[in-house]
Amino acid sequence: MIRILLSARLGELRWTQADLARKTGIRASTIGDYYNEMTDRVSLRHLERICSALECDLPDLLAIVPEKEDGTPGDRTRSGQIVKAPVRRKE
Repeated sequence: MIRILLSARLGELRWTQADLARKTGIRASTIGDYYNEMTDRVSLRHLERICSALECDLPDLLAIVPEKEDGTPGDRTRSGQIVKAPVRRKE
């Protein structure tokens, strides 16, 4: 399962969704969908604009989270922290 970490990133910067929409030119409703993880598709162009505006890289916005055997997301530790999967690089 892929998680969109936009809400955490905006919180760190103390930005609102409206701030990000103004900086990127992306519709506020689209930013809201990303923020609330209510989408199955993300535009590569949007990711580029968001990363540029937030001065971050893709791993700061997206995380692969393993699912439990029953199919439910196993994305949080007991402390509530999001678990980021390590980036695998081809050798």
